[in-house]
Amino acid sequence: MAPPASASAFLKALEQEGLVVVEVGDWRDHNRNHKGPWGPVHGVMIHHTVTKGTASTVRIVREGYAALPGPLCHGMIAKDGRVHLVGYGRANHAGLGDDDVLAAVIAERDLPVDNEATVDGNRHFYGFECENLGDGKDPWPEAQVEAIVRASAALCRHHGWSARSVFRHLDWQPGKVDPRGPGLDWDDIERRIAKRLGSKPPTAPRPTPSRPVVDLSQLVAAARSNPKAAGQPVTYAGVRAVEAALVDEGLLAKKYSDGHYGTTTVQAYAAWQRRLGYSGKDADGIPGKTSLTRLGQRHGFDVKG
Repeated sequence: MAPPASASAFLKALEQEGLVVVEVGDWRDHNRNHKGPWGPVHGVMIHHTVTKGTASTVRIVREGYAALPGPLCHGMIAKDGRVHLVGYGRANHAGLGDDDVLAAVIAERDLPVDNEATVDGNRHFYGFECENLGDGKDPWPEAQVEAIVRASAALCRHHGWSARSVFRHLDWQPGKVDPRGPGLDWDDIERRIAKRLGSKPPTAPRPTPSRPVVDLSQLVAAARSNPKAAGQPVTYAGVRAVEAALVDEGLLAKKYSDGHYGTTTVQAYAAWQRRLGYSGKDADGIPGKTSLTRLGQRHGFDVKG
């Protein structure tokens, strides 16, 4: 078990690894600690932001959205390799994830494929968001990749962790696809982190997560089945992939991402439909093929039916 580094030690570790660090406002005291504990910490999680432009990205990850308040990470790694510190402490970056993955990170061994969302990752991991559109096409400049390597190595060095303590959001939570894109070879990043730490690189590649498949007919049935019901989920696993996507879009609060396609999820999906330009009965919160496919393309799931 490792207590989080102090904010000063965190900053020093990054700078000693040769990074250019930009301190944003009151980052040392900007956190979500009032919502739960921060620590013990066990690893470093890397994300992409689905945004464009450094200034706007810094603002978003610092302030968050109405449904997902900031900070959304501890540091934002821009395309030029600068690390913008936006918060320190508990941050809304990891969400719920797989307890078997947590156990593997702690043990620094090969990760299993994530298939559950039961453990609070915001408590246990440092988080770096990386400026990228997240469409699988936006490139990752070498300066940004090197900054990922150095930021990860800095925290591993501070805590005495290996490169296996660094992983991706997609390794943690089902339905996530970040980070991805041309120029981002995760196995190579792990080797580079290990080299900086003077240790042997991992011998086994990270598992390739399978893309969830959301059955449209089942999802429609879920959306129409007693939406006012609460408590025990009444639907099927595909609902979680859709809920996670709506959370990422800032349309659904994380506390409602529970596998139950209730009134709040219907309202969130209706907001997604309106964002696509639909109105009236076409924006009633009941998924259609086109709107669901568009959501899946952005958030890493396929649509059946």
